[in-house]
Amino acid sequence: MSSVVSSAMPSLPSSPTGPSRTGRRLLVALLAMLATAGSTVAEAGTPSGPTPGAAVRAAEPATPDRPSYDVKLRADGDGSHWAGRQTVSFRNASSRPLREVYIRLWGNGEDGCGTSGRPSPVRVSHVRGGTPGRPGVKCTALRIALPRPLARGERTAVSFDVALTVPARNNRFGREGAFRFLGNALPVLAVHDARGWHLDPYVSYGESFYTLASDFRVRLDHPSALKVPATGSTWTWTRPGGTGRTVTHSVAKRVRDFAWAAGPFRTATQTSPDGVRVKSYWSPNTPAAGVRLNRKDGVAAIDRFGREFGRYPYGEIDLVMTPGFAGGMEYPGLVILGTDSEGGATVHEIAHQWWYGVVGNDEYNSPWLDESFAQYANARYYRWDGFECSPDDSWPSATAALTNSMAYWSTHRGEYFQVVYGIGPCVLADLEHVLGAGTMARLIKKYAHDHWYGVSTTVDFKKAAQSMTHRDLGPFWRKHRIR
Repeated sequence: MSSVVSSAMPSLPSSPTGPSRTGRRLLVALLAMLATAGSTVAEAGTPSGPTPGAAVRAAEPATPDRPSYDVKLRADGDGSHWAGRQTVSFRNASSRPLREVYIRLWGNGEDGCGTSGRPSPVRVSHVRGGTPGRPGVKCTALRIALPRPLARGERTAVSFDVALTVPARNNRFGREGAFRFLGNALPVLAVHDARGWHLDPYVSYGESFYTLASDFRVRLDHPSALKVPATGSTWTWTRPGGTGRTVTHSVAKRVRDFAWAAGPFRTATQTSPDGVRVKSYWSPNTPAAGVRLNRKDGVAAIDRFGREFGRYPYGEIDLVMTPGFAGGMEYPGLVILGTDSEGGATVHEIAHQWWYGVVGNDEYNSPWLDESFAQYANARYYRWDGFECSPDDSWPSATAALTNSMAYWSTHRGEYFQVVYGIGPCVLADLEHVLGAGTMARLIKKYAHDHWYGVSTTVDFKKAAQSMTHRDLGPFWRKHRIR
């Protein structure tokens, strides 16, 4: 979740134990600041998403399939600059020959193609395995033409040099004091499915991201003074000879992205009762009480959601905490948390490990499928019972719908937070009331199982819910604007 202050955020029900600490922490997860700058439209003449009116072939699978990333990067003295080589291999799962791929350079989303003579924060060069074009969609998409059409089931690879400069802003790809956040910094493959290539523009106050489950093997060479939490299972070794450098290795299987942070963090490791390693990293000026609460909630939530949705598959999760980060941001196996004395957005971000992480979705075109689901899980965790969906006349506008895309929310920002974060979990609670608590629990767990490492769609979820009852849910979907 990229959180934001919104005066339009509706009041949420109080906890039965009172709206004190847990109530405030739930709202903190929703209402913390995020910069509003960012790209909302594509460059003229550049593909910006699925082709309008394109024939949708239901049987056409998403591709490039089974991506595997191999990355070697070296940092400068404080982790502000990283450079090295990246290789990605992939298979064509489509029935049609694959003639090109697109690399998403999401780290350029705030700055585009550079400003005031400064280059883009993410730069790719020396491409092998294909012919690169000019970066498009404000330098967040790079087309690479393959040397020959890749037939269905065939595999190939492209490689390139990559240089990353961490922007001077407190953001998911940014910095806070001596601490660096590298979320959405690593180039990743765009997805082609029945609707065409997904080359949607970057949004700063939500997510545009859509990726398939991938394998990552990443080697990060950095000064030994920096601790480097990262997606996946990590281990380190110190270079001999008094170089003062350490190499952090990470292996992550079936994840949708790779993120890391760097800085002089304090650290602690716990193991949950169900065997998940919860590794905590925090800046020295983070309130100690908030760190304790985040660690406690992290251990409890990873096991709780493992029972509700299916066992957490990655073995390890890192909590990265600073006092100034705006709200929280989720990545597979790593979450960044703004932390005050009453904690942060820990539970919501851990819920995202399933809703976006394990059960993927197109976050630009269907943001409710991860944000509303994660917030519903968050509310249930804190036992905020008594959810009631707003009556029809309380929707912020006639055009607002839970299933709207970021293309709509880009011009209705206040509505986005009111609907997706406020009304969305209420709709799921209402569905729970219709189906019954036991049936809803079985639906959610079965739905996660059936889409494990796959991609969820609104159509899929409606079908799954309908399969759990003889009652016609058509009126329910219409009432709650699930289209």
